[in-house]
Amino acid sequence: MAGSSVIAVLTESPMKGMTMKIIKLNALAVAIALALSSGVMAQMMSKDQYKAGKDGIAASYKTAKADCDSFAGNAKDICMAQANGKEKVAMAELDAENKPSANASYKVRVARADADYAVAKEKCDDRAGNVKDVCVKQAKAAEVAAKADATVQMKTANANDKAVDTSNKANNAAYEKSADARKDAASDKRDADYAVAKEKCDAFASTAKSSCLSEARVRYGKV
Repeated sequence: MAGSSVIAVLTESPMKGMTMKIIKLNALAVAIALALSSGVMAQMMSKDQYKAGKDGIAASYKTAKADCDSFAGNAKDICMAQANGKEKVAMAELDAENKPSANASYKVRVARADADYAVAKEKCDDRAGNVKDVCVKQAKAAEVAAKADATVQMKTANANDKAVDTSNKANNAAYEKSADARKDAASDKRDADYAVAKEKCDAFASTAKSSCLSEARVRYGKV
């Protein structure tokens, strides 16, 4: 990577009168600048190229949708969920390629999370009772985790962009925003996992169920 090469060169150069901290900060600034520059250079897609991309996605979706007609029942529902998910992910990727940004990359990750959840949820319909309920909760937990990670990456990238001036204040603010995002993500994941654990407890009865719920509350900090 270009950014890594720059960091390596700067940190190994014998620069008198400067601390290693300043060297690293300057290297980080250059690396970010190069990354931003690469993003601008990547934005070379013409209107015709973008339209061709959209047309290709539409054609692929039409073919996939037609293929689903060979299935019936829930198998067809799963097939359609996969086709719809692929179309939405492909469009998000095309938009990100057309106009690269942290937000565009975030939308790609969210589209993938939504697509995976839609397919997983449809597959749960092949089950019944508590097993199906647990399956749905687990699918939702996976979606929550994926979106939480996507949010962390987006907020961290945006915060680093704002800290490109390498001032201590800006870098500290970027670190704090990233830390807050990671904390929020961990909380969301914990809540989703707790929902799965509670659903699993419904498979028990009476004392066993109460004990299961108590253990779940302790494990996920809900006491």
